[in-house]
Amino acid sequence: MTGFLRRHWLLFVLLAGGITLRVLVWLAYEPALLYIDSFRYLNNLDALRPTDLNPLGYTVVLKVLFAFGGLAFVQAVQHVVGVVLAVSLYALTLRHTSRRWIGALVAAPVLLDAYQLQIEALLMSEVWFQALLVGMLWVLLGRGEPTWWRAGGAGILLGLAVVTRTIGFTLVVPMVGYLVLAGGAWRSRAGWKRIGVRTAAGVLGVLAVLFPYSAYFYSQAGYWGLTGATGNVLYGRTASIADCAELPPGDAGLQLFCPDEPVDERHGIDYYTHFVYGDPNWPAEGLPDSRSKEELANQFAKEVMLNQPVDFVGSILRDFVKNFDPIKRTHHNDVPVERWQFQLSYPYYNIGDSSLEAYNAMTYAYDGVPPRANQDLAAFLRTYQLGGGYTWGPLLAAFAVCGLIAAAGVGRARRSGLRSAAFLATGSGLIILLGAASFEFSWRYQLPALVLLPLGGALGLAAMLGARKEPSGAAAGTRRTTLDDYPDDVDAEAVADFRQRYGNSPLTPLVVVIAAYNEAKGIGAVLRGMPTHCGDLPVSTLVVVDGATDNTAEVAHEAGAYVCVAPRNRGQGAALRLGYHLASECGARYIVTTDADGQYDNNEMPMLVKPLLDDTADFVTGSRRLGSYQHDSAIRWLGVRVFSWIATVLTLQKVTDTSFGFRAMRAELATSVTLREPQYQSSELLLGVMARGARVLEVPMTMRLRNNGSSKKGRSIKYGANYARVMLGTWIREYVLRGGKRAGRAVRTS
Repeated sequence: MTGFLRRHWLLFVLLAGGITLRVLVWLAYEPALLYIDSFRYLNNLDALRPTDLNPLGYTVVLKVLFAFGGLAFVQAVQHVVGVVLAVSLYALTLRHTSRRWIGALVAAPVLLDAYQLQIEALLMSEVWFQALLVGMLWVLLGRGEPTWWRAGGAGILLGLAVVTRTIGFTLVVPMVGYLVLAGGAWRSRAGWKRIGVRTAAGVLGVLAVLFPYSAYFYSQAGYWGLTGATGNVLYGRTASIADCAELPPGDAGLQLFCPDEPVDERHGIDYYTHFVYGDPNWPAEGLPDSRSKEELANQFAKEVMLNQPVDFVGSILRDFVKNFDPIKRTHHNDVPVERWQFQLSYPYYNIGDSSLEAYNAMTYAYDGVPPRANQDLAAFLRTYQLGGGYTWGPLLAAFAVCGLIAAAGVGRARRSGLRSAAFLATGSGLIILLGAASFEFSWRYQLPALVLLPLGGALGLAAMLGARKEPSGAAAGTRRTTLDDYPDDVDAEAVADFRQRYGNSPLTPLVVVIAAYNEAKGIGAVLRGMPTHCGDLPVSTLVVVDGATDNTAEVAHEAGAYVCVAPRNRGQGAALRLGYHLASECGARYIVTTDADGQYDNNEMPMLVKPLLDDTADFVTGSRRLGSYQHDSAIRWLGVRVFSWIATVLTLQKVTDTSFGFRAMRAELATSVTLREPQYQSSELLLGVMARGARVLEVPMTMRLRNNGSSKKGRSIKYGANYARVMLGTWIREYVLRGGKRAGRAVRTS
């Protein structure tokens, strides 16, 4: 636990600040903040009318929460959700990079942004909308290339987001784009089949929510829809820019809908949306023909868009750019920013006649107290907010730029495996801001981008920096820290995920364990050539994916293997240790290890396993020196012989090959040996087994060159130095300190 705190100290500092601020907000405004929309939700709790201005998603959430508490309870839950969102985004970021400071950059806006804190205190749908978006991102980005069922799950979450806030519908575009691009499947004909299946699953997931919801709407309204919002949305946008002279002069209805004020003296979008069109008594002189108010508003908006396309698009883009303003201020004719700022006294909004009485009645009904504010705490929060306690607009823009650069494949990002992920997060953030700007600009509408753009920027930054997981000690030729006892945090998470997908005992008595890191190109051929039986025993194959950054897991799954995914890259030794224990726990009596790169001949497995089944050995390892092998390095050719001689001297038992990866052993033996090395595990396992007096047998085997890529073990000299360190350290631990059996059973060759 201490190590965990030390590794993630920056997150815990941010959490301390974020939680403290949320407690202060909860104490400052009792029982919760209520906005105009809050009363719409509260007044629809019993009727659940889908035809109201807001969709029913948040209303249903409130109905559930009110079964456990009042308004103060809802505010507290929403603050907790905010903290969970930050931690979830941090964890998702660390699925793709080892740089924890990048994860902290993603969590900080959600934890510390005062506008986020204020919206959590309000009875508004934003925080739940954010939660659904983060859930969608986790389902799609949490583990390799998306499968059809994960795409379907993401679609369901997106559908729920749409019925929480209809602007979520715009995210269908980046979701579909991601499903097409993810994993580079579009590069092959077979990949397009996968794309078609998972894209269809994603779209069907959205429809699985929206169709029954729309059917319920139809049953209440008599027409299909998702919300009672009508033509007032576009009318407000177009009324603020309309040139009345461009409208058909003979159409009295359209002329009536054009504001009287000159264009440069027009009110804001909010005014024409809610106070003009939203006035049930407008127009006072009545409609001039048989067209309804909604029909005229829609026709008016279309005419303006067709006649003034540059003005229309320009007004949207100007509002879109405001999201990246360094100062949160009220722009001309915009929704006042004060609505989303902490006030020194409890804020009341005009909800009609007797607004004060309505506020009091609502808070008394749910909490038995009047709405009130602690002025000292409110003053502190307001000072924090106005003094810079929010996400700086240019920083959001920088996140967006990083995400877009990575999505375009600039520099190292091209081969990072993160391009499509950066596209999804960044594209979602930008399109939701653009979609909101098409209606009107409000700082409230920026908040969903706090969970999207920082993540996209972080993924882009990770892609351009080049390292997505822990720097591989194998690849770098450097030393990794030794492993904690099994199971550590990574082991526990991987095993829990495996059991959730496969159950407790899915494996056969004979299990082949393969550790794989970025082996998507070669592992399929290895798995397809795996025997289905050895003697009378059926064979299961367990692939332990060691925090891969490609679609190794998906390729292995499609080839019929059981797949256990370690969320973080730790090294082959860590992956194999996890595989030994998981196989043993899931029913294996015998374990075979082989590599994912095709260097070993699977057809030789019966010869490898037979001594175990005949009970003439406890541990059987192949030997390239007794058999045949290809090599591309004279240094490693020499190293095989040198380390064999060293092992023979240290153990006083004849050994011809210490690092052959094609081995078979009893499951209880594999799990009884102390394994601490994350990478140079082959000699550690062999010496550990020999120290326990197990019957060890070497058999002649074939070793070929890799079928794909290059070795991840680094340069030969550095690798040799580390290998020697591990061999000597294991000998000291097992033979000197623990009194291993140097004079025990000899290693036999066959």
